[in-house]
Amino acid sequence: MTELVVDQLGVSIDEVTLVKNVSFTLKPGAFVTVLGPNGAGKTKMLRAALGLENPTSGLARLGSVDTKILDPISRALKLSYLPQTRPLAWPNIVRDIVALGRYSHGATLNRLSGLDLDAVETAISDCDIAHLAHRKADTLSGGELARVHCARAFAAQAPLFVADEPVAALDPRHQFRVMDLIAAYVKRGGGALVVLHDIGLAARYADRMIWMAKGEVVADGPPHETLTEKRLADLYGVKSKIDGLRIEIDGVL
Repeated sequence: MTELVVDQLGVSIDEVTLVKNVSFTLKPGAFVTVLGPNGAGKTKMLRAALGLENPTSGLARLGSVDTKILDPISRALKLSYLPQTRPLAWPNIVRDIVALGRYSHGATLNRLSGLDLDAVETAISDCDIAHLAHRKADTLSGGELARVHCARAFAAQAPLFVADEPVAALDPRHQFRVMDLIAAYVKRGGGALVVLHDIGLAARYADRMIWMAKGEVVADGPPHETLTEKRLADLYGVKSKIDGLRIEIDGVL
């Protein structure tokens, strides 16, 4: 079973501590969200945990291997990563972008067959972009392009899925559609770690919430234990009312 294990991870740049002593485990079957205000260190923590940046302390491993020594193909076979910034080097056709998710499996663009073709077609259908499949990426809206990148990540069919704000540019319908897709992926046995700013969405879907502030984890547990009015006041400086998992923001403190 592939797990992402993060143990006392720290990141400092020019003697400034950006991430401090972060520990958690992402297992298949878990839907985990990471929350916290801007500047909390969420993205930096993710990148260090995945071995995309070198931590200055602690470690992270994917399965039994330290993530910072994993080559890109080995990492992609175990974990599909959707970063916050998703630049495209050139305006490819949508179907070809989604097919990039199969690269780690040895697939070749324009020569998809068997499981590779099925994975790409399923991801395109699930993300509701079949009508965009032959469009060029530079003709898409921000929300459309976000769904294309989600489809690329899902096409990889890796056992773990990590996404940094995957619904940030989407309208409400497609926010729920993408979150439903991630939830279905988890139900099939995958493990998902998702950074979100929408606390309501996180509470609706996650079975576990990791809360960060100033580079540290300040709470880690299920929504009914960690989602509190005091926490929102402490982390975001807002007044709120919480009824079950329903959140009403009343204003700033």
